[in-house]
Amino acid sequence: MKVGIMQPYFFPYIGYYSLIDQVDKFILLGDVQFIRHGWIERNRILRPDEGWQYISVPLEKHSQQASIDSICIRNKERWKEKIYGQLSMYKWAPYYKKVLDLMKTCIEPEQRTITELNRHSLSASCEYLEIDTPIVLFSEMNLAIEAPGSADEWALNICNAMPERVEEYWNPPGGKAFFDISKYENEGIRVRFQKMTDCRYRQGRRQVFEPWLSIVDVMMFNNVFEIKDMMKNFEFV
Repeated sequence: MKVGIMQPYFFPYIGYYSLIDQVDKFILLGDVQFIRHGWIERNRILRPDEGWQYISVPLEKHSQQASIDSICIRNKERWKEKIYGQLSMYKWAPYYKKVLDLMKTCIEPEQRTITELNRHSLSASCEYLEIDTPIVLFSEMNLAIEAPGSADEWALNICNAMPERVEEYWNPPGGKAFFDISKYENEGIRVRFQKMTDCRYRQGRRQVFEPWLSIVDVMMFNNVFEIKDMMKNFEFV
């Protein structure tokens, strides 16, 4: 079995979806500490003029040690309407209506926590993209794992505790800087660092391409077949 384990991101970039598409099971890890200004509650889309802007979900106040799973959404704010307003600049994009309908499917049902929202949104957007990999929450797997001694042992201990035999663990290339691959090799697990390569596409009339924006931007300008093809543009590093 090939497994991917990531924190639950908010409409992440295409590489996140490519990782989901390539593995047999994808696990959302929300039991770890929430870090501000990451990709948990926000991501990037185009600005109306040039450059990019954030779409984001407002969060309730929490302690610095709070886990991702415990972070609640500030639903009293009209954040959904703000996102729809930001997306209106894509009205000239070929798949605007389809993607706007998808966004409403993803964020209209009120969710209490950011993890719940991101899981629902990932599942719905993966269905749109014809990705059928099971997406599960680590907190609902009822796995008894050893306490990790370092950041790179979370995935290792989860893989070792799973009832299925995990043969490969896939991770984005950023993990290469701190993963001790020998720990995994000693357990018979092969680590693959997946790096996206050429994922350029026409962003309407823009002269300068803005790379690695949210999947929302990719879906605005490309059909499902084209996106599936782009998701195959990766290499191992």
